[in-house]
Amino acid sequence: MWFLVLVVGIVQACTFLLLPTTQALDQLEASQLAMLGCNSSCGSVSIPYPFGMNSPRCYLNKNFIINCTNNSSPFLWNSNIQVTNITTDGQLNVLTYRAASCFNYSGKIEELSKPAYLKLSKFKISKTNKFTVIGCNSYGYLRGIRGDKNYSSGCITTCYNSTFIDTSSCSGSGCCQMEIPDGLRHVNIQSYRFSNYSRTLDFNPCTYAFIVDDTFKFSPSDLKNIPTSRRFPVALNWAIDYDNSSSSLCSDHSSRVNNKEGYICICNPGYEGNPYLPQGCQDIKECEKPELNDCIYQELCHDTPGNYTCSCPEGYHGDGRKQGQRCTANEPIWRMAVVGVSVAISALLMVCSFFYCGIQKRNINKRKEKFFIENGGLVLKQLLSNIEGSMQRAKIFTEDELKKATNNFDKNEIIGQGGFGTVYKGTLDQTIIAIKMSKVIDPAQIDQFINEMIVLSQINHPNVVRLIGCCLETPVPLLVYEFIRNKDLNYHLHDDGLATRLSWKFRLRIALETAGALAHMHSDAPIHIIHRDVKSSNILLDDNYTAKVSDFGISRLVPLDQTQLSTVVQGTWGYMDPEYFQSGLLNDKSDVYSFGVILVELLTGEKAVSSTRTANDKSLATFFTYALKDDRLFQIIDQRVKKEGDPEQIKGVAELAKRCLRYRGEKRPSMKQVTKELQEMITVSQGKHIEVFIDSYDATQPLLPPPIDFLDATSSIGPHSMRSQEMTH
Repeated sequence: MWFLVLVVGIVQACTFLLLPTTQALDQLEASQLAMLGCNSSCGSVSIPYPFGMNSPRCYLNKNFIINCTNNSSPFLWNSNIQVTNITTDGQLNVLTYRAASCFNYSGKIEELSKPAYLKLSKFKISKTNKFTVIGCNSYGYLRGIRGDKNYSSGCITTCYNSTFIDTSSCSGSGCCQMEIPDGLRHVNIQSYRFSNYSRTLDFNPCTYAFIVDDTFKFSPSDLKNIPTSRRFPVALNWAIDYDNSSSSLCSDHSSRVNNKEGYICICNPGYEGNPYLPQGCQDIKECEKPELNDCIYQELCHDTPGNYTCSCPEGYHGDGRKQGQRCTANEPIWRMAVVGVSVAISALLMVCSFFYCGIQKRNINKRKEKFFIENGGLVLKQLLSNIEGSMQRAKIFTEDELKKATNNFDKNEIIGQGGFGTVYKGTLDQTIIAIKMSKVIDPAQIDQFINEMIVLSQINHPNVVRLIGCCLETPVPLLVYEFIRNKDLNYHLHDDGLATRLSWKFRLRIALETAGALAHMHSDAPIHIIHRDVKSSNILLDDNYTAKVSDFGISRLVPLDQTQLSTVVQGTWGYMDPEYFQSGLLNDKSDVYSFGVILVELLTGEKAVSSTRTANDKSLATFFTYALKDDRLFQIIDQRVKKEGDPEQIKGVAELAKRCLRYRGEKRPSMKQVTKELQEMITVSQGKHIEVFIDSYDATQPLLPPPIDFLDATSSIGPHSMRSQEMTH
């Protein structure tokens, strides 16, 4: 028993004695740059492995041998190249000699030094160095080997006297420098002077050439003399050769960096030391040195392998770093509770808002669906899908599409407004459109509206405004037309600034195109259409003054087996057929009468109803008829028409207008006949005489209802108020 106690005591004593020795060894290895048992310095220069001295175990191979002369000056193996610094990241600093050529006043070479050599077997000259030549009218050669090819270059200086020398830089005046390519070795340097040496001998007797690192600064004294003993610092690059094995010298906690010449090792971030030695990269104890860490509170700095962490004192939060989130005092519990409740309430409000918006959106969609059905959308959609052939079908737009096209029906997009509603300008698929929004619509007229949509969508005439489609998701259907930018005929005839611009040629063409459109509607369309509101403000003009008949808001469809309809009287004063006004029977001759008024407007430039004329002549139709009866035609026509038009042609148009204005519709020509006669008048020869007959008329039948003082050309009659004459699509 006593023997066992003795053994345990001896073991504990040995452990106590060995523990400091092991700790000391770890500290020694951490601070060492060289292999254990090898010298780690020569003089003041540290010699880290893979470089070494003396024993082969102290260096990697012969390329890394350092000769230490008198234990004070290290040299590369088997050379006179003195080493001043070695780093483990692949840089080696050495001292080299300069080349020189010196002259006397007779021009003879007084000193011709041997060219400067720098022979390197494995190491390469760093591109951070520069080849430098100092002297006046001098040049230097640099020759070497780069890879497996020869390399040569040079540098020239010029100067005539000391005042021309730029001492601030080596830019060619007394001193020149050039970059050195990477990977250069076995260098040979020579210096020369090419002329005018006698002028500069007193301040520059020699030319010098050398390689030097970026620490060199040119000085005027360098021109006078650079002693033979002076050597220049040069940076070299070193690397470990690749071998066939997959292993490398890099130790734990280090990384291998490859380059063209080989590879080097570097310690990972948070570690330091010599990465070529076993356990050479040691953890940096950042918390032991305040300058190595960013912690606000040094006592709360904690070292970790390869890094460190910072903490905040109790009652504070953050990352504890000076350049980070720092440390902020914690919020009181009551404040945190308030914040929590606020967040909860906000979340609840967001959820409620989400559900509210969802319900609202669903209600809006239901309302749109309700309007769509009430406005005959299902029926219209089915009928449009049944249209066959190449005819372009009208499209049914959504309300959102038209809102987007008009910037949510912005008032700045309004291009026309009247008693019937509003017209907006919009852009749809990069096409400018006009959107007509009526104020009210009779629910009983929905079927009629659907029929009109079907018919108008099939009208393909160049002088009828094209209906693009409609929107049925609103309380009142919206109609979408092509946009005509040049306003209407009423504007061009009666605006004081534009009235004289419309030539007689244009007026005839507008009359012919309008007549052709009406004739097409009366006879050639799939279902005959009576416009019922033909007037100058419903004839739009495009950029080429081509006529476009528009506004079918009160138009009526006439079945093929009928010639007239019994309807509530609607129309515009001054253009309305008096026979239709009194009988309530509508037929295509009602449009003929209205067209006759337009012909008179084109001839005279007068408005259909004007308060400036006498009470009996407020109606243009009455005024025109009496003028013809009194043979005063050329007294009432527009001055430009009188100037440009052929008298016989003017008489022909006047006679046609008079026939269109006959009280009895059966005596009026059809629109087809009107179109034919206008075409003949335009093409007839200038010499043909056209008779103008002034027929008698029944004085007991007025051309219009008795004039009413407060009505003018902008007034309409019927269950709905029509738009003003300034209204455009």
